[in-house]
Amino acid sequence: MSTVPDLFSIPFGSEGPLVVFCHGLLGQGRNFAQIARHMGLHGARTVLLDMPNHGRSLWTEHFDYPQIADIVADWLAKSAEVAGEPVTLVGHSMGGKISMLVALRHPELVDRLVVADMSPVTYTGHRQFQDIMAAIAAVDLETLPDRQTASDIMRPLLPDRGVRQWVLQNLARKGSSWYWQPNITMLAAELDKVLGWPEGVEGSWDGPTLWIKAADSDYVLPEYAPIMRRYFPGTLQVTIKDSGHWVHTEQRDVFTAAVERFVLRRRVSRV
Repeated sequence: MSTVPDLFSIPFGSEGPLVVFCHGLLGQGRNFAQIARHMGLHGARTVLLDMPNHGRSLWTEHFDYPQIADIVADWLAKSAEVAGEPVTLVGHSMGGKISMLVALRHPELVDRLVVADMSPVTYTGHRQFQDIMAAIAAVDLETLPDRQTASDIMRPLLPDRGVRQWVLQNLARKGSSWYWQPNITMLAAELDKVLGWPEGVEGSWDGPTLWIKAADSDYVLPEYAPIMRRYFPGTLQVTIKDSGHWVHTEQRDVFTAAVERFVLRRRVSRV
């Protein structure tokens, strides 16, 4: 019987430094597929990982960042793809917080760290994800005829088509029944924990850290820099212009170039 945690993964590449991608809330590992495939062809091994409570990975009873970070760390230590080898963790949004906590709690597993548009703080007043959860709740799966109808129902709360399509990637069908792949009920009920940062996090990790700010987003602000650098003194911050929170999709080529230079230990210039 396998003792590897039940996390779904997709590997790319066969040689070079190992990079593991950790997606954000309501994302999936495949959100980084084009980036991972590109890096896999240019000198890196990459793994797309569905976070707990998402995609095809295990669910937890409650949302707890330290617990989830420990699950990911256990997978890194035991999986055949990684087998305990120190990796570069690339984490966006929720995945950024998970990646930061893996580095702080299991430093031996992390060689380099990339945190995309996220800070080690508790966010308040961010309506975006509340609106997303409300839009999901508005969809009656019992009477839903097709995916386009779900998109139409969501439109008043999520007018941006790209955001709706990103949410709808989680809507799946088995036979005639529709269902949400993530642990939606728990995530909606405990959204404040997803937007939070656990109390009592101590220590620091002094490895190389690339902190990516999306220029048009407010998840990385100047006042967050002291706490970020207290936890991660080796932080280098870059800003990607003309991008919102989903920086890895809105400016995929620029994001990929910045991460690739960092992973392959070439100089990272400001973008």
